[in-house]
Amino acid sequence: MLCFHHVGVQTDDLDNCLNWYLDYFDAKLSWQLERFSGLTLDRLPGIAGLIEVRVGDVRFHLFDRSAHNRQQPPAVGFQFQHVCLAVDSADELRELRRRWHELHESGKYVFARPDLPSDIVTDADGIQSLYVLDVNGLEFEFTYVPGSPRD
Repeated sequence: MLCFHHVGVQTDDLDNCLNWYLDYFDAKLSWQLERFSGLTLDRLPGIAGLIEVRVGDVRFHLFDRSAHNRQQPPAVGFQFQHVCLAVDSADELRELRRRWHELHESGKYVFARPDLPSDIVTDADGIQSLYVLDVNGLEFEFTYVPGSPRD
């Protein structure tokens, strides 16, 4: 059986990214590494630091690479398009949208892309979704499915 463990987030500014994840997700720092295995060094040349932050059972592994080219992947290229996280209520969607705007307007963070969060949309089945970008330009979807218990 598969079980979700973490999302790896590569950044060009680890402090900016870490602080945004701590503030936006109300995450907690779990651990950090500065020494890596040969396999990690081969897979991620120039890795300088790796930090895990947690929100409940969701973990984000944030890491910086000295060789990062500071470019977004091409929009038409293969990539993970977004990560979807479920919330317990429609109110949480509104709060996540409000918090994104608050952090963006604070001027404390540098964002790779200027895109604002989407409106909260409701599909024909009543499922509500919100799309936001993190400071690196990576997309998150937050979804609320009425009447669906989360495990």
